[in-house]
Amino acid sequence: MKTDPETFIRANTDIMSPPHVPEIGLYLASEAHDLWLKTEEELEEIGLPPPFWAFAWAGGQGLARHILDHPGLVAGKRVIDFASGSGLVAIAAMKAGAAAVLAVDIDPWTQTAIRLNAALNGVDVSFAASDMIGTERSAEIYLAGDVFYDKTFAERLVPWFTALAQQGADVLVGDPGRAYCPRDRMEMLSTYQVPVTRALEDSEVKKTTVWRFRKPGVSGG
Repeated sequence: MKTDPETFIRANTDIMSPPHVPEIGLYLASEAHDLWLKTEEELEEIGLPPPFWAFAWAGGQGLARHILDHPGLVAGKRVIDFASGSGLVAIAAMKAGAAAVLAVDIDPWTQTAIRLNAALNGVDVSFAASDMIGTERSAEIYLAGDVFYDKTFAERLVPWFTALAQQGADVLVGDPGRAYCPRDRMEMLSTYQVPVTRALEDSEVKKTTVWRFRKPGVSGG
């Protein structure tokens, strides 16, 4: 029997606020939910990809915090939240006054999670289930929380983000110290100590940095 995403999400999560972004509520899984304990095989049986949308990752929390604290970065602008997951960063951008936000994620379950989370916070967020890596700039701001965890993925992302910056976009990244983060291509905007769950990470607090890809003519520091 096909699992209905909305029914499943409501049954396997609670409405909680990420510790570093308390003004936003999300449907999240905690240790109290069976969703934490399901194996990859069990998830596959119900047609559910790894539920990254059910957790507030440190990179996204840091990036969302930075946007809410510096609303001028997105106010009145068109924003794309890449690999959006729960939609935390997209929601933060709308709360900070973005003209429009498109959340992009290839996991089809994120569409339902983002719709529920956006409604919970009283904002409108559009969604696209597409692999947009390599596309031409179509927004003024690109946001990406915690995307440099995999070497192959990073090798695809870095040239694209670099090209977007060259085309005039602001590309902001929230990164909790992942191995493949291209720090040499970016400027640091802020750092945060973000509380996380030890079940997800190797510590209870992750130092998370918000970076911006450098544009042509901007030297490193």
